[in-house]
Amino acid sequence: MTDIDAKWYKVKPKYHERFIQWFLFACAAVSVFITLGIIFILGKESLLFFKEVSIIEFLTSTKWQPLIEEFGVLPLLNSTLTTSFIAMAVAAPLGLFVAIYLSEYASERVRNILKPILEILAGIPTVVYGYFALTFMTPLLRLIFGQNTVDIYNTASAGLVMGILILPLVTSIAEDALKAVPYSLREASYGLGATKLEASLTVVVPAAFSGIAAAFILGLSRAIGETMIVALAAGAGPNFTFNPFEAAETLTGYIVRISGGDISYNTVDYNSIFALGLLLFFITLTLNIISRKLVKRFQEVYD
Repeated sequence: MTDIDAKWYKVKPKYHERFIQWFLFACAAVSVFITLGIIFILGKESLLFFKEVSIIEFLTSTKWQPLIEEFGVLPLLNSTLTTSFIAMAVAAPLGLFVAIYLSEYASERVRNILKPILEILAGIPTVVYGYFALTFMTPLLRLIFGQNTVDIYNTASAGLVMGILILPLVTSIAEDALKAVPYSLREASYGLGATKLEASLTVVVPAAFSGIAAAFILGLSRAIGETMIVALAAGAGPNFTFNPFEAAETLTGYIVRISGGDISYNTVDYNSIFALGLLLFFITLTLNIISRKLVKRFQEVYD
């Protein structure tokens, strides 16, 4: 070791670097404390609700009618999952195909045009999407399937527009996963006589499966937590139905309606929104855990 190297090792860390390090640590700690605070508030208020309502009834009953003290969450949960899966039926294949096009086919000029358009879709307020679902998508569905078949408020229109909402999220994450695949794998497939389409679908997409699966699950989490679109377009009454053309209230739609109404504080009706919020929290947490497990399980490491 030279004298210069020895002097370099003896240099003490600069104070501004220590400050930046502690500042970044404080920012990370704040995010953790905020999460813990949310869990504490949801758990505390939900406990008041479950003192009045059996958790078994809450999770298994198919009637949600607070006026007669019926608190079965299945109608709200069913409509939430219905709209979310309709949204994913739109966003998953379309987002993957757009990501493949941007990653494998589009020129730099085309990519510079399409990317800002997707970012515009992501930046539109959700209340605008809600009115779009109500004033455009619902009349379109009623025109195609008939006015007697499609209600004015329905989960199908809300789910379809939610798919448009989460499309940029799915596309962006899936494109990053596809671009992370080394170009040498593409060249190897071309050398074996594969076309660009065959290389994309049989080599690149399987190699990026972990990132694509994470994109789908994060998109589903985003759809489950969406509020304004379902509040405006899906309906305002709990309805345990599997028909997407009927009106049905979702978990987030009910929370919006009750929190903005005249319900008295600390009543069973009021505390129910915290129980629903806690249920949403556990659903999204489970999806995030699954996403991380998939990424860890199928992640490919290339030299």
